[in-house]
Amino acid sequence: MEADRAAPAPPADAGGDLPDERLQLFFTCAHPALAAEDRGALTLRCLAGLTTTEVARAFLLPSATMAQRIVRAKKKIRQARIPFRVPGADELPERLPGVLQVIYSIFTEGYAASSGARLQRLDLAEEAIRLARILRRLLPSEREVAGLLALMLLVHARREARTGPGGHIVLLDEQDRDRWDQSMIEEGGDLVLVALTGGPPGPYGVQAAIAALHDEAADVASTDWAQIVALYDVLVALAPSPVVALNRAAALAMRDGPEAGLALLDELADEPRLRGYHPYPTARADLLRRLGRFPEAAAAYREALELAGTEPERAHLRRRLHAVETPGA
Repeated sequence: MEADRAAPAPPADAGGDLPDERLQLFFTCAHPALAAEDRGALTLRCLAGLTTTEVARAFLLPSATMAQRIVRAKKKIRQARIPFRVPGADELPERLPGVLQVIYSIFTEGYAASSGARLQRLDLAEEAIRLARILRRLLPSEREVAGLLALMLLVHARREARTGPGGHIVLLDEQDRDRWDQSMIEEGGDLVLVALTGGPPGPYGVQAAIAALHDEAADVASTDWAQIVALYDVLVALAPSPVVALNRAAALAMRDGPEAGLALLDELADEPRLRGYHPYPTARADLLRRLGRFPEAAAAYREALELAGTEPERAHLRRRLHAVETPGA
């Protein structure tokens, strides 16, 4: 990895030659004979170095289910005698979506770790950005590559402001925006234009546009929440998922008020993929707190506390729980 970072950047016209061994393996594992979800799980577990629990979190699945999926993928490779070779240039576009998903999953684990003493794993986030930069140089006409790189840069730009001196979480509305990396924000903003120009937008381009609106605002209050909700509407149509629906509900709460957001969250209450996902009860608790429904908020914070994986997240939830248990104290 260190040698890769020190090596000269590959030329933009590198064609189908993958200059990075890890990317070669990612594309190799993105074989069409494997089911799409199995490809991603196998790559994250065996090549990206994530644990089974971390991979399960990326797919919103129980760890036992994910372990079975990884075993199934390995068995399929043996039985079908799938050849492990680097695909040719003509095969890259077909395999690209799976590779982008893997890179983004690595970044997500780096942005918000599944477990441990730290909120962020900057090494993983920076490795994902490094791989996306290589893909961007290799495939300059692929707008979703630009979109993914833009998204990660715009989010990673806030890394220094996301935690305080003791490692505690600093939420978006409390962050010192002067600590945000302006060069990353500018680069990400330029890439958003590339991702959204020349055809219908892709999911990464839309998410990058949402991140750009957050980064461009002077504070949370002046954020263009109407435009963010509109972009989430586009994203729901392009790539519907429980997490997208959850994020849209949170944005709607900022635009229309906590009651409107809570109504959407309640519609997701029976979604099985959100049952072990602590941001869901956390979002409900925050909206209930804003509505002054403190006993319900306390119950939701307790639920989130049981699910949270990192100590900074648990400490934050304990503070919020104490605040609603002793309002006015």
